[in-house]
Amino acid sequence: MKVTGFTFIRNAIRFDYPVVEAIQSILPLCDEFVVLLGNSDDDTEKLIKQISSDKIRIFESIWDDSLREGGRVLADETNKALYKISKDSTWCFYIQADEILHEKYIPAVKRAMEQWKDDIQVEGLLFDYTHFYGSYDFIGDSVKWYRKEVRIIRNDPSIKSFRDAQGFQKSGRPLRVKPADASIHHYGWVKPPGKQQEKQKYSHQLWHTDEWMKKNISADAEFDYSGVDSLAHFKGTHPEVMKNRIAQKNWKFDFDPSQKKLSLKSRFKMKLEKVTGWRIGEYKNYKLI
Repeated sequence: MKVTGFTFIRNAIRFDYPVVEAIQSILPLCDEFVVLLGNSDDDTEKLIKQISSDKIRIFESIWDDSLREGGRVLADETNKALYKISKDSTWCFYIQADEILHEKYIPAVKRAMEQWKDDIQVEGLLFDYTHFYGSYDFIGDSVKWYRKEVRIIRNDPSIKSFRDAQGFQKSGRPLRVKPADASIHHYGWVKPPGKQQEKQKYSHQLWHTDEWMKKNISADAEFDYSGVDSLAHFKGTHPEVMKNRIAQKNWKFDFDPSQKKLSLKSRFKMKLEKVTGWRIGEYKNYKLI
């Protein structure tokens, strides 16, 4: 069994992405790692090259900034990276630049890849998600946060990233998957308010027109984290690769988890999910088999 990790990145320093930690978190599971380096305005290339591993293969890419409908450029870059993976790899482990695998899950993920490597009906492995918001001390617990995503896919040329690179499809249909029995920590909403606002302005350019941007995006210098509907205190542990970053950058963020800003509909959905595990209207771009 051969495993290749892959990701894409552009302006990691400018937008404060923990891409080095993301790569390092799954590197123990990978025989090689493909990094697609976008045309950056900062020292992202130098940052990636500082990772001490002979597993890493770096390729350069120029983003097509005209692909602004639905974040298509992100799927485009994901597919470019996917195409660079060695043909003899069994599994392709996708990690985005703000996603980290906790080291405690490495044995479980390895077991799942070993268990299903020869079963071609299994086209991917499904991960749970924990979404951090505002600081490293709070997680999103409302129904707006996606619960699961496919991050390991079989090395099959008919499997491609789609939409805004959140998931994958095979020949236009959802992948047939098994659970990885592991969780991904998503840190995309944990940045200093100034960095978060800058990232938000840039990210919206990947989805919307200039006219939409002028009407809908605030000109404020800092992102307002207070508009979130519901959070909970994080009671677990962070991945070891994140410890230094957290020690240096965990700013003060105050939130009272008892003060929910939820509609009646959202409250009903959350209560139903807590009792039954079922989330009404949940989007699933996969099929558990």
